[in-house]
Amino acid sequence: MITVTEAAATAVTLKRLSDEGVSIWLDDLSRRRIASGSLAELVETKHVVGVTTNPSIFQAAIGSGEGYEEQLAELAVRGVTVDEAVRMMTTADVRAAADILRPVYDATGGRDGRVSIEVDPRLAHHTTATVAEAKQLAWLVDRPNVMIKIPATEAGLPAITEVVGLGISVNVTLIFSLERYRQVMDAYLAGLEKARAAGVDLAGVHSVASFFVSRVDSEIDKRLAKIGTDGALALKGRAALANARLAYEAYEDVFGASRWTALATAGANKQRPLWASTGVKDPAYKDTLYVDELVAPGTVNTMPEATLDATADHGDIHGDAVTGGYAQARADLAAVERLGISYDEVVKQLEDEGVAKFEAAWGDLLDAVKVSLSGKGVEGE
Repeated sequence: MITVTEAAATAVTLKRLSDEGVSIWLDDLSRRRIASGSLAELVETKHVVGVTTNPSIFQAAIGSGEGYEEQLAELAVRGVTVDEAVRMMTTADVRAAADILRPVYDATGGRDGRVSIEVDPRLAHHTTATVAEAKQLAWLVDRPNVMIKIPATEAGLPAITEVVGLGISVNVTLIFSLERYRQVMDAYLAGLEKARAAGVDLAGVHSVASFFVSRVDSEIDKRLAKIGTDGALALKGRAALANARLAYEAYEDVFGASRWTALATAGANKQRPLWASTGVKDPAYKDTLYVDELVAPGTVNTMPEATLDATADHGDIHGDAVTGGYAQARADLAAVERLGISYDEVVKQLEDEGVAKFEAAWGDLLDAVKVSLSGKGVEGE
């Protein structure tokens, strides 16, 4: 455990980030982190007020087996299916994390203190199945501060509306394009309107829209490097920030319009932008780039622990870094397009790859659990 003095020293920058209106969420969860007290300590000392998970995170956690031995043995004795075993373990972790964060949820009126769990990524292109899975996950976790993650695929959009319409809080994930982001906000507002018509208390429904950042630079930088001119290389590391800043401009536009005003009057909550994939992948960039340069009021930044620690140690929080940069953001993306790099092609590729990566991670997790269950010697009983 760190000392009180050390905690105070590391918390200064993170407190400044929080004071600027950015909610700090941790992009990680495991049984070990829960049992060791690590998550509770991050909440207490590093201003962490939420947790996000995804199939890759659970694959890394459960695939290691550490902390899951007893539950795996019990599940094996019961003869449950691999899919059921995975859901029992993941929802148990999310439930425990939700309990740890419940005081934050209560203190913020439901705004933070949230823990997200994703629908089975194999359902990303199936609307009805996604809705059924979301309802099942909300029931299994059975905590008011859970958020169900739904991917922003074409099939996911009507699922978002349906699930929000039921009064379930949603984290919309895998958003890469500005057009798709506007569709996500529209789906959320439609869900709120549906919920209001059904008599659901809108004050209890919250949502975030997870707009992915670093992967945009990874793909566009690769294409810029291939072009190799001075002008192309000068644009490296600028597309992801430009894309995110224009997403925030779209957020201001949608939640400043009359359609939103009518819902706000009925007690609705804004769907906050959440900056996802904020761990820097290019070592040439500062490791807090996607935190320092995306500070804006009413946002969430979900970070892997390495990025959280880096921000605490040497983050440069200098106020709103987003709203004054819209013109430059448009210029940067336009410059990329002029070099023959298609924005639409890139974001479509990233969405397809994102779904595929999560589906692959889920498959790896299922395989690991299958081996663990069979290793208990009860397979076929």
